[in-house]
Amino acid sequence: MLIGNSGKDPEMQVLEACVDLAKFTLATLESYKGDRGNPHTNTEWHNVVVWRSLAEVVGKYLKKGSSIYLEGKIKTRNYKDKEGMKKYVTEIITENLIMLDKPE
Repeated sequence: MLIGNSGKDPEMQVLEACVDLAKFTLATLESYKGDRGNPHTNTEWHNVVVWRSLAEVVGKYLKKGSSIYLEGKIKTRNYKDKEGMKKYVTEIITENLIMLDKPE
């Protein structure tokens, strides 16, 4: 479960058999006080993937900066870049999403 703000408008794709796919980044914040009582905030960025009908909703309504709650699972995949180096990507595969902003 994550609550945060979208870092960009979703990137939309339609795959084989008309399956919708949406990808975007999500920023989550952690606030705490340091040793001397000074406030600190850490931002963590997450790669989010949304499939099918939920991806359609995301494509219509999610914008950069939108506040959302999502539930999903963490998945790590790997691939080889142009130079043949192995790269890893960790994504949140969304199962449920709730828009927290008021509709315009």
